[in-house]
Amino acid sequence: MSSDPWGRVDETGTVYVRTADGEKVVGSWQAGTPEEALAYFERKYEGLVVEIGLLERRVRTTDLSAKDAATAIEHLRQQVEEHHAVGDLDALRVRLDKLVATVESRREERKVQKAKQTDEAKHAKEKLVAEAEELAQSDQWRSAGERLRALVDTWKGLPRLDRKSDDELWHRFSHARSAFSKRRKAHFASLDAQREDARKAKEKLVAEAEALSGSTDWGATAARYRELMADWKAAGRAQRESEDELWNRFRGAQDVFFAARGEVFAERDAEQTENLKLKEELADEAEKLVPVTDLKAARAAFRSVNERWEAIGHVPRDARPKVEGRMHAVERAIQEAEEAEWRRTNPEARARAAGLTGQLQDAVDKLQKQIDAARAAGNDAKADKLARELEGRQALLDQALKGLEEFGG
Repeated sequence: MSSDPWGRVDETGTVYVRTADGEKVVGSWQAGTPEEALAYFERKYEGLVVEIGLLERRVRTTDLSAKDAATAIEHLRQQVEEHHAVGDLDALRVRLDKLVATVESRREERKVQKAKQTDEAKHAKEKLVAEAEELAQSDQWRSAGERLRALVDTWKGLPRLDRKSDDELWHRFSHARSAFSKRRKAHFASLDAQREDARKAKEKLVAEAEALSGSTDWGATAARYRELMADWKAAGRAQRESEDELWNRFRGAQDVFFAARGEVFAERDAEQTENLKLKEELADEAEKLVPVTDLKAARAAFRSVNERWEAIGHVPRDARPKVEGRMHAVERAIQEAEEAEWRRTNPEARARAAGLTGQLQDAVDKLQKQIDAARAAGNDAKADKLARELEGRQALLDQALKGLEEFGG
């Protein structure tokens, strides 16, 4: 008979293993020595030790499910309970019991973790739904559409909830996307209609612009082109292809008109510049008549200058006030000389001026006597009042005397 701390072989070849519950029959060995029998069943024990160690490692380091772990533990426990190995089977039972506790603990941890993940996923999906419902009211069609697509990708990456909660949130999320798509579709349909109206309006503007391109009514046509441009801006934009084509035609028609007008205006400007030179020469000639010393000769000379002036065409608008002002100044000087001559040679006017002067002189003398009398009587207030009236009459008398002098009197 052969034995070791955990087992023995009796004389009949029966192998036993020692446990806390006493010896258990492992099996019968007839093929060799008792030592070989013990060695064989000890190797089977070592195999169980290895398998249990591997399972412990898997439970500890991998995401082995609790169900699969329980199945593997039960399989090993069955082998231990069948006592087909020699070794410390009670120690293996203890390890398997600890492993069961570990698996159960992991199951609870995973349950808690899953509940936490589910709660986080629910909050995340509720947040996505809230943002989607806000975006559903947006008019930022491009950015909002891109953001909604990104939200869908985010949704797909989140864990599923219980069916009821997941379906309710998805329904709201999907409804928000559909509402946005419906609004965007309606917006662009309306925009297409507006652009079609704009295209039709601009085709009419282009037709008129092209019809006007050959006009030589420069002022009225240029004004009409300005009105057409204002109408063009007010019409809104057509589709890009139509907009570009219509604009090129509209702009081209204007260019034809304004190029032709520009050529005509350039010729006119050159002519007006030459006219200005001629009128400045005439203004120089006219200004030599001032001061007027011989009225008759000055009048005849100015008439000659003015006739030649009138025969000359327009001058540039910005230069017109200055050159015409020079002629008007000469004309006024001659008119003033004529008026002075008329006053000097008009007896009736001289008599009226002399009569008025005499009346004013009498009034001044009378007021002076009244002032002297008031002063003598000590009535200074009355004297001051009469003195103010005297100042006015004296001014009129001075003016009348100056006018009388012009008559040579």
